Amino acid sequence: MYTFDYQRPASTAAAAAALQGSGDARYLAGGQSLVQAMKLRLSSSERLVDLGGVPDLKGIRVDGGNVLIGAMTTHAAVANSAEVRRALPALAELAGGIGDPMVRNMGTLGGSVANADPAACYPAAVLGLGATVHTNQRTIAGDSFFTGLFETALKPGELVTAVSFPLGARAAYVKHKQPASRFALVGVFVSQSAGGVRVAVTGAKSSVFRAKALEDALTRSFTPEAAKAVKLGTEGINSDLHGSAAYRAAMISVMASRAVAAALAR
Repeated sequence: MYTFDYQRPASTAAAAAALQGSGDARYLAGGQSLVQAMKLRLSSSERLVDLGGVPDLKGIRVDGGNVLIGAMTTHAAVANSAEVRRALPALAELAGGIGDPMVRNMGTLGGSVANADPAACYPAAVLGLGATVHTNQRTIAGDSFFTGLFETALKPGELVTAVSFPLGARAAYVKHKQPASRFALVGVFVSQSAGGVRVAVTGAKSSVFRAKALEDALTRSFTPEAAKAVKLGTEGINSDLHGSAAYRAAMISVMASRAVAAALAR
């Protein structure tokens, strides 16, 4: 690991200020991706601004028809929250299936969303529920947040402070996971609400995406059979040693079918 300056501010404003004045500075959330990359010398920064000391970035509350979750709230806290389990059980179950206990107790919602790993679980919930990402500068609709491979709509120095997930959806998330990492080879988040049907897919392309063909089919008939009958093409679908593009494309419909069944069973 290369040498770097380390700062641990106590407020959001101080964190934003600490990021200035360095040519290559980064926010440090749970560190489950960034620190590992730095250890392997795949990434380097002149300064790390640790957000662990900012209390305003932590916490969960149900407010105005949304579940608002602070960016530094851990996966374990979301999974174990009675409020989340009652209001959005699909989100609690998603958080409980991320990584292993160490990852869940260190990794954070904001870190996962800002990192935008193409196989991460939280991005599927952001798109699948039509969530809103809050930063220290503005709010960003979930549909506009993820822009590509490890890329988001965040500007340099912009800090994710919270994510709000709307209530009122019947939803579920199912993933076919890579056995070692528990990242999604294919993960599908399905929701049905007054605003319509949303289907978000992670692990299958270079970025999380909504599957319109599945949304259209499930709008007509919100059943496992309708989802499973959708045949998706392989354009843009990942292909690697874990699964071909054709395999992943087929698994999207299978995972969507299982997610619909789980949502209907609630």
